[in-house]
Amino acid sequence: MVRIHAKHGQTSDQIQFLYDCASSSRIDEIALELTRISNLQAKIQALVLELEPLLLPFHGDANALPLVRALSEANSYASKDQVVYNKPLSYYALRDHVQCIAKELSTVSPLLGFSDLDQFRRILTGFFNTHLLLFL
Repeated sequence: MVRIHAKHGQTSDQIQFLYDCASSSRIDEIALELTRISNLQAKIQALVLELEPLLLPFHGDANALPLVRALSEANSYASKDQVVYNKPLSYYALRDHVQCIAKELSTVSPLLGFSDLDQFRRILTGFFNTHLLLFL
């Protein structure tokens, strides 16, 4: 088993995480998995930055609480602090966190004032198209 410490970006907004793989893994497989993890980690950070300000007026609202909790859990799991705790990230866990945020966001979208589905889709997909694909 091999543990890889991946880092990307400037010092203050650096993306970093640990990744475990078999020592027999091929380089192209490892590179693909590192890219996928890094992209999801960055997507979660972008979603948190976009949605937290929108949720401030609804602090304490029971309807917004599941989305706040999903954002908090995803942000905690995707945090570069996981390196300090020696915990590797998993693509599947990150993907599940993004899907949970999407599910909760679809429930809360009328509360946040999303008048149409395009505005909702932009938040979920816009970051992936413009900010990510770090290693490709």
